[in-house]
Amino acid sequence: MDFFEEMEARIPKGKVRTRFAPSPTGYMHVGNLRTALYTWLIARRHGGTFILRIEDTDQGRLVDGAVDVIYKTMAECGLTHDEGPDIGGPVGPYVQSQRRALFGKYAELLVQRGGAYYCFCQKEDEEESDDADPKQIKKHVCACRELPLDEALAKKAAGVPYVIRQRIPTEGTTTFHDASFGDITVENKELEDQVLLKSDGLPTYNFANVVDDHLMGITHVVRGSEYLSSAPKYNLLYEAFGWDVPTYVHCSPVMRDAQHKMSKRHGDPSYEDLINEGYLTEAVLNYVALLGWSPKGELAEREFFTLPELAEVFDISGISKSPAVFDINKLRWMNAEYMKKLSPEAFFAKAEPYLKKAVTNPAIDLHAVAALVHSRCEVLSDLAERVDFLDRLPDYDTALYVHKKSKTTLENSLESLKWSLDVLQSLDTWTNESLYDALVALAAEKGVKNAIVLWPLRVAVSGKASTPGGATELCALLGKDESIRRVEAGIALLQK
Repeated sequence: MDFFEEMEARIPKGKVRTRFAPSPTGYMHVGNLRTALYTWLIARRHGGTFILRIEDTDQGRLVDGAVDVIYKTMAECGLTHDEGPDIGGPVGPYVQSQRRALFGKYAELLVQRGGAYYCFCQKEDEEESDDADPKQIKKHVCACRELPLDEALAKKAAGVPYVIRQRIPTEGTTTFHDASFGDITVENKELEDQVLLKSDGLPTYNFANVVDDHLMGITHVVRGSEYLSSAPKYNLLYEAFGWDVPTYVHCSPVMRDAQHKMSKRHGDPSYEDLINEGYLTEAVLNYVALLGWSPKGELAEREFFTLPELAEVFDISGISKSPAVFDINKLRWMNAEYMKKLSPEAFFAKAEPYLKKAVTNPAIDLHAVAALVHSRCEVLSDLAERVDFLDRLPDYDTALYVHKKSKTTLENSLESLKWSLDVLQSLDTWTNESLYDALVALAAEKGVKNAIVLWPLRVAVSGKASTPGGATELCALLGKDESIRRVEAGIALLQK
């Protein structure tokens, strides 16, 4: 059994095999996460195998620590892999740079089969055909394509630098099928003889993908629609090797708006950014799953899915050809719904780091603060701005006391605060319930609506127009002494 027969014998057969193959070039952007999720879901939906492969052949773009980001993100999201660099598997290694010699062998094999050729051109030697249309893509044209193999091998043996290029047919068409876009046909004359193996012996992205996908037994290839234009070249490579073509699943891009793709350069958030801002992983995954995919039948209107539920219903026929717009407000809404479903203990565990940054006063019960904000929290990073008044009363404008709905004015607010001050000073039991009962009784005694008493008190103790709780809830958190001090400060402000 020769090398190639041995490699073929290792390929697992008989079930769905998918791969997520990121390049370690930095953060995990939303589109990348969606690719990982869809790839994982296809494998799980069909009881198949999910593979993690690290594509690091573009050495100039590698970023230190990026591989760790990939592992961390996948683990946090529950996208567990069955084979990969860290756990091994039957078709390793799973890091492309460790497969360098293998790519060289397959490139040489393709030359022997006539699907590729040695190109000794330097960049300055490349020419355009005389009848080239300036509107068409500039193609590499050189005499190397027609160089007899024995002459090419002699030049190679003499140490002349070379690359290996794919030999694209000059006539006819190539048709490939995509699960989302259907059959797509291109004229071969529009395709360029792409480089497969660079002069340093490393493969190009396109060649390494085809070879690795075949040798790892990949049945479904999920990638962005920007690779649709490369798919014909992939097909021709598979055909030249005599290999089965996998199912292509090209996903349209995730857009910031109708005209622009999401981009870190333009401030669009990565997965890490979203988590650091206080979005829940479960909410992000749920939202990303629906960015370009929708369930069918009775589930068509459903918006909330757990990861196991997605694995049961995900079908590639639900993937849309249309670009998906990333709507941060929709994600905020979805995240808020996930927040509400957390138990009080789980919510506190997630909220505590954010609350501690905003509230440093040890007298404030953070558990009580968390309970107050739980049902009103959309994103954890919002908490600091919502509760920072508990630590220190901010400077505020007396205009806050004027509230049309509550029918409060500067005058009746001053009067109300004076009434409330007397009641607060006389209270022995300081709880939300006792405070509420006392102040509602005060409003009844004075013959005014509850809001005439409660709105000015709320402004006085918070200095904000919007708070996570009502006046008595805030007073209960602040304690008697601090609440009275703030009411006295409010009276002084209104008397100026």
